[in-house]
Amino acid sequence: METKRVRFSVFGRVQGVGFRWAAERAAEQLGVGGWIANAAARDRVDGAVEGPEPAVAAFLDWLRRGPPSARVDRVVTAEEPLTGTGGFFIREG
Repeated sequence: METKRVRFSVFGRVQGVGFRWAAERAAEQLGVGGWIANAAARDRVDGAVEGPEPAVAAFLDWLRRGPPSARVDRVVTAEEPLTGTGGFFIREG
């Protein structure tokens, strides 16, 4: 099974609505590693996800919906080289 790493930015109402904590739970359930953080712009969170391709795809699908309290306008992604990241965590700004 192919492993991949994807950098992402999620735009919309994604700060102050529990987005990062919900993303951390989704990542743990899917078994992917990486990180997520609020961006300086109040309408964006940034992060990276790494793991088996099907699990990464499922996490990116989750990002496009987000938790019920959020409004996702768009998600921008770009593949990155693997880093071997284990676990998923919230970074501070």
